[in-house]
Amino acid sequence: MKIIAIDPGVERVGIAVVEKIGGAKETLLYSDCFKTSAKLSHAQRLSLIGTEVGKIIAEYSADGLAIEKLFFDTNITTAMFVSEARGVMLYEGALAGLPIYEYTPMEIKVAVTGYGKSDKKAVQHMVERLITLPKKKMLDDELDAIAVGLTCFAHEKFS
Repeated sequence: MKIIAIDPGVERVGIAVVEKIGGAKETLLYSDCFKTSAKLSHAQRLSLIGTEVGKIIAEYSADGLAIEKLFFDTNITTAMFVSEARGVMLYEGALAGLPIYEYTPMEIKVAVTGYGKSDKKAVQHMVERLITLPKKKMLDDELDAIAVGLTCFAHEKFS
């Protein structure tokens, strides 16, 4: 089973492809942090995000798309922009016929660390322990996407 996992954003989108075969440990096939320039219009940024997600879906022939649900408690403008970007990502997954799996930040924290109020550092530390990562500097968004993928395998019953 191969899952494309996404930590949604507008400026930075964490994307990972995680695979699990049988009872084996999860394997990271791809991860990156896709960035868009604030100099572009919001519509242009959404278009770039859609194109990038579509390319990764096509390249990796995934069996599903896992994405973090949004939780914002302060900046409504940012929430709206990220929500629109998330909609583009969901559209690309649905267009490709992929089942969509959505997880709250708390569900991701519980799946990865065992505690729903873990901080970002604890989640990242556990991601590094749960899956072999490449020897490259990774942004938080990229590690968060990997955590989304691990959550999908922890939550779903794939045959």
